[in-house]
Amino acid sequence: MSNVAVPDLAVVSSPWTLGPLTLSNRVVMGSMHTGLEVQDDGGAGMAAFYRERAEGGAALIVTGGIAVSDEARGGPDFAVFGVGGADERFRVAVEAVHDAGGAVLAQLFHAGRYALVHGLVDRHGRPQRAVAPSALPWSAARGVVPEELTAAEVERTVEDFAAAARSARDIGFDGVEIMASEGYLINQFQSPLTNLRDDDWGGSPERRRRFAVSVVRAVRAAVPDLAVTIRLSGADLMPGSTTDDEVEALVRELLPLGLDGISVGIGWHESRTPTVQAAVPHGAWLVYAERVARVVRGSDHPDVRVIASNRMTDLRDGEVVLADGLVDAVALARPFLADPAIVDRSLAGEFALVNTCIGCNQACLDRSIVGAPVSCLVNPRAGRELAFPLRPTDAPKRVDVVGGGPAGLAAAVDAARRGHRVTLWEASERLGGQFDLAALVPGKEDYAATVRAAHAELDARGATVHLGRAATAADLEDSDAVVLAPGVVPRAVDVPGAELPHVVPYERALRDGVPAGTVAIIGGGGIGIDTAAFLVESPDERVRADEFGRRWDVDVSTAVVGDVPQRLPAVGRILRPGSDVTVLRRSGKFGTGIGITSRWVAIGRLRDAGVRMLGGVQEYLRIEPGTLWVRDEHGEELVVPADHVVVCAGQERATGDVGTGHGEATAGLEPGLQAAGLPYAVVGGARDARSVDAVRATSEALEAVRRLAP
Repeated sequence: MSNVAVPDLAVVSSPWTLGPLTLSNRVVMGSMHTGLEVQDDGGAGMAAFYRERAEGGAALIVTGGIAVSDEARGGPDFAVFGVGGADERFRVAVEAVHDAGGAVLAQLFHAGRYALVHGLVDRHGRPQRAVAPSALPWSAARGVVPEELTAAEVERTVEDFAAAARSARDIGFDGVEIMASEGYLINQFQSPLTNLRDDDWGGSPERRRRFAVSVVRAVRAAVPDLAVTIRLSGADLMPGSTTDDEVEALVRELLPLGLDGISVGIGWHESRTPTVQAAVPHGAWLVYAERVARVVRGSDHPDVRVIASNRMTDLRDGEVVLADGLVDAVALARPFLADPAIVDRSLAGEFALVNTCIGCNQACLDRSIVGAPVSCLVNPRAGRELAFPLRPTDAPKRVDVVGGGPAGLAAAVDAARRGHRVTLWEASERLGGQFDLAALVPGKEDYAATVRAAHAELDARGATVHLGRAATAADLEDSDAVVLAPGVVPRAVDVPGAELPHVVPYERALRDGVPAGTVAIIGGGGIGIDTAAFLVESPDERVRADEFGRRWDVDVSTAVVGDVPQRLPAVGRILRPGSDVTVLRRSGKFGTGIGITSRWVAIGRLRDAGVRMLGGVQEYLRIEPGTLWVRDEHGEELVVPADHVVVCAGQERATGDVGTGHGEATAGLEPGLQAAGLPYAVVGGARDARSVDAVRATSEALEAVRRLAP
């Protein structure tokens, strides 16, 4: 790893120790479950994934959760030491990290009642059972009620953690992290919501803490020569669960047991408080890490390291957090999916090149919870490094990319990185397409950073970028490979009155704003929900952070809110009360197209603001000045106040021979490419606009450019 520091990140770039480890910077790659842990590839995929992050500057990597027993698995894509070749796969991955100059901890994991066991069998072919402190299911358990662990089984589970730690040592890991946060088994023992026992393992706060204490003691004894950390829940964010005083009491009990570090997590998966979505202010949860750190510093063991985490996307955030010395390091997880080289680029002062995590969750958390392979919307190579290695090409080609939206940028950047001669054509004056629009939505400002990073990298690698220039067939006649990614345009509606001047497509509404007055939004999918948020939510993250704290009754840190230069400044626009906005939808759920872990947050924010949601619309009858007439779900005519109407009725492929404002049309280009025998591919919304899915678009773009220009 290279770690050439710049003054802006003097603390982040400074070395530190974690038990027996000396680490070159204070950035930890936090645990992420990827599905690579169980791939039948001898560990090559996992090794490629971790190696790239270590080479990119991650001084310390924590693996995804490794189940300490068969019954500890959260689902079929969780590995268990000693089962199915897991040890050899992890050995290969650990060696890859070490070869790149990094250190790696194995996260020891037990899902408890969060285990999704339908169809699972253990190593002996028996159905996997779900176990917990008490026989209490959770909402996503599909009717499975966990079995309450007997006292003897609790003791055996403690030994399972110790045995897994010994396996980690034998494999070559530098240490272990004990997972005791986010509502998993150890957290379940601590909480009166999930631990109803009245024996030595429950019945009082002290006895509920005994399991965590016993696990730490056993693990420390099992691996006295390794680094041992624990990931604790700074707050469960569950009404009636563990109190702040009880969290602090647990920290005090753990400190004398030989821990080297405490990583502070937040929330349970079933909490109704958002924790990791884009709507969560940057660095919101730092207050909980600082609270733990104060307990540590005031104890007899002040040198135990404290690691802060959650909703930090920029290492300049980390510098602010670490500046006063209270917290020792910062853990970032999803930002390492977005950009494996985030550390090296940042420490070199190349902030413009960092491909920032946008907090969408669509290709990472949303996939993880359904057992699908994890990747990243803004970096479709993530989790697929083995299939798409970044090797310089032996035969540079001229690669033309038509369209500068998310798909076009993904294709252009990948080709340029591998040494191809790239020309990108964008008919509008701005790159980004749908991302450029999304960045105008409150909470989605980071979408602009992906566009900025792609443009910066294309410039750095000598690519040619034409803005305001629609490609013609003549422009492409000398190309070796063409990726057509012109994206989509808003779909018009066939409603009497749609031609009136107060009726505008969402694109114009987002770019130009909407004058004061009532607004009816035709279309309640993801774009309709985003447009409503644009109309009623503040563009100032500081304001939103205050509102977030009040709405969810939580302490919100504002240490890094709105401070990073890459984020868009608050811009002047007319905000209105939610009661002035009505979102209408014919059928289906509001917010369709938003990821499963984010949709409920987006809809909830609008409902809290008083936005009216009108579903089941049978027909849009007519638009008149000040009103929109519809036929409601009961067949009755209904008038909706509408000084302005914003059309969010879906998208369609860009067609025609001129630029569309998003990108270029393909209809006039494909015949010429076919006649010339030029290799080309159409990707993203230009291929299929029925459901605009940026994950699909960027992935298709990567795959296409690799086929056309290996």
